[in-house]
Amino acid sequence: MNDHERHEAGMAVRRQVLGDAHVDRAIAGTDEFTADFQDFITRYAWGEIWTRPGLDRRTRSCVTLAVLATLHHDEELAMHVRAALRNGLTPEEVGEVLLQVGVYAGVPAANRAFKVARETLREAG
Repeated sequence: MNDHERHEAGMAVRRQVLGDAHVDRAIAGTDEFTADFQDFITRYAWGEIWTRPGLDRRTRSCVTLAVLATLHHDEELAMHVRAALRNGLTPEEVGEVLLQVGVYAGVPAANRAFKVARETLREAG
């Protein structure tokens, strides 16, 4: 797959997982300074990793939630809680992932992640 094809595939998956509104806001906010970064994450995060056949999107969402919670990346965590719902996870399954975080990454990380997830799930309705 060439860079253009990778970017196109990544954009399709990015839109399916995050939703058109989110992606449209990210693209609208792109400027000369951030353009290379937007291209990078579209081609590599979405076009290389999220398109791989080895894990389904539900599983990728679980892994992503756990990593983001562990690293305290709250804005990205909230975004991926919404994405996890789009990928078919239930709020209860999101909670199960965060319980795993509590055991393996520490209670403070899980406590913070539960707060972010709860607020995000309330907003998602």
